[in-house]
Amino acid sequence: MADVGSVDVELELIGWTQARVDAAVRDELDNNLADELPTVQIEVAGGDDDGFRLDRALVDVNVYAATRAEAIALAASVHGLYLTQLRGSKTTNAVFGLVRALSRPAVRPYENIALRRVGATYEIYSHPVS
Repeated sequence: MADVGSVDVELELIGWTQARVDAAVRDELDNNLADELPTVQIEVAGGDDDGFRLDRALVDVNVYAATRAEAIALAASVHGLYLTQLRGSKTTNAVFGLVRALSRPAVRPYENIALRRVGATYEIYSHPVS
């Protein structure tokens, strides 16, 4: 049996999301972000586990696009995917359980005025594939 915390939730969500959206999906942004739009950024922002095998990750998902409308539309698409398709799905390494939006997609400030950012925060339960 895999150890608790053995699932890299960021990596699994990046692959799962990339297969379903027409955008770059990554954990870190680089200096060429304006040339790589739209981009979905996925970062684990905390969480906890049961000490056995269930992980509860708090995940920030930020969408970057050239316009506010594009960023809102892509964030809404990711939001819908997470709330309707992620729960019960699995990857090679992880099984996803409960998925809840702790903060629904909303426009977030960004220092580069040539880009627009919309972000949300999710609570995502997962465990290793048995």
